[in-house]
Amino acid sequence: MSDPQANPRLAKPDWLKITHRRADEYRELRLSLREKGLHTVCEEAACPNLNECWGSRTATLMVLGDTCTRGCRFCNVKTGHPRGIVDPNEVENASLMVKMMNLNYLVLTSVDRDDLPDHGAGHFAAIIRRIRQDHPQTKVEALVPDFAGDPSRMNILVDSAPFVVAQNLETVRRLTHPVRDIRAGYELTLSCLEFYKAQGMRTKTSLMVGLGETFEELEEAMVDLRRVGVDVLTLGQYLQPTKAHLPVQRFYTPQEFTQLKNTAYKKGFAFVAAGPLVRSSYKAADYLTFLENRATGQEKL
Repeated sequence: MSDPQANPRLAKPDWLKITHRRADEYRELRLSLREKGLHTVCEEAACPNLNECWGSRTATLMVLGDTCTRGCRFCNVKTGHPRGIVDPNEVENASLMVKMMNLNYLVLTSVDRDDLPDHGAGHFAAIIRRIRQDHPQTKVEALVPDFAGDPSRMNILVDSAPFVVAQNLETVRRLTHPVRDIRAGYELTLSCLEFYKAQGMRTKTSLMVGLGETFEELEEAMVDLRRVGVDVLTLGQYLQPTKAHLPVQRFYTPQEFTQLKNTAYKKGFAFVAAGPLVRSSYKAADYLTFLENRATGQEKL
């Protein structure tokens, strides 16, 4: 694999030109969710993988509002000061969404909430406990902020017993700043993932490619992640949300994603998803299927 060269005017390749299909089979479900004021990240982000994930009864819900206290240069989420506001109905609504969608697997994520005393850890925990109580068959993956690396906050999440704890490394060490907000950090994310693993949690992270990293740097990140025991890795193509965000330096080919996937498995990850349109929550329940198959000796990489 050749190293990427800077080229902010790259044309999007054919394998990234996806027509968003609005399947009729989900039309009534979409309308019902909106009537209840429920919105999935899958819909709001116009994810091209929506039909595939919903078909496997998997969805992603973002909680704690739409305003992030951090300003990462790859992310299109609004940045500002949420002023400590938390929707008191969100716990009940999350459980309602699981019921309406008959979900097997829910990815629960949020903006950063540095304005809250616990950075939102208690809200995550409350939702996870409610879903485990109301829908014991549904597995919940918590894709969480770093909670500033505070063990007391992270333990709040651990005590709620999510099926998987995910925190995204996002990029390689060299590009962490300026890609991520200055309050985020490469070592900080690694230390959080290490903490969760030490508490017996299954752990997961995601890397974007196309920001100017080299293949060797991606390998280094994989080694660092395995050093702290991360189980699951996803790798996907960075796409520039607006002209105000970081430009794409390179588009990786599907063949190069296959190479990255094979390399990650050689590093020892239990499960890897890699591809141009793969995102951190893409077909997240596949890991659950992998674990179930492994229990019966039928796993396939």
